[in-house]
Amino acid sequence: MTRRWVASTETASGAAQGARLAIMSMAAVAPPRRMSVEEWAALEEDEPGELVDGRLVEEEVPEFIHEVIVAWFVRVLGNWLAPRGGYAVPSEAKYAVGRSRGRKPDASAWFPGRRPPARGVIREPPDIAVEVLSATPRDAKRDRIEKMDEYAAFGIRFYWILDPAERTLEIFELGSDHRYVRALGASDGLVSSVPGCEGLSLDLDQLWVEVDRLDSPIP
Repeated sequence: MTRRWVASTETASGAAQGARLAIMSMAAVAPPRRMSVEEWAALEEDEPGELVDGRLVEEEVPEFIHEVIVAWFVRVLGNWLAPRGGYAVPSEAKYAVGRSRGRKPDASAWFPGRRPPARGVIREPPDIAVEVLSATPRDAKRDRIEKMDEYAAFGIRFYWILDPAERTLEIFELGSDHRYVRALGASDGLVSSVPGCEGLSLDLDQLWVEVDRLDSPIP
């Protein structure tokens, strides 16, 4: 009798576990719910993700080197813009780049005379969007193809792409046909003629020194 009860219990337990696994499996394959740009913008600040066709999609998981480069761009752009009345912000600014698409550039900048709303989703394009490529092909495809098309349609005047692996900076300018044209390419040295940014210099050698310091021993 005892053996039979144990067997029945084990069978019931196994069935329950199977049901739980089935539910978990269904939840794993179920598509995320659709949401509006407003709902996406209202998510908690620590809720990651961008909005693609009304669905919340995961963002890249940045490495420390990525964050160092983004901080460098925000610092350089901010030092140039602040005295002139402009703004440079890091990656948590939320832009409604389409009716059902929301993006968060690694950095963005607003020229003097323009500013985003203090709160809520941003529906006006910044003057500059910056993306720092990650090592995965998926992230590179998103930044070089998907976001390039979206940012052009949104009307962002300049799109900067920095590739840490290749140590290259490319600046694209929006043309009259709403397509980006490559306006500058550089890998080192002092870039003293930055398209659309009179008086701004980008010391790429100094950026790479900061990057290389991450791999050097701590004194």
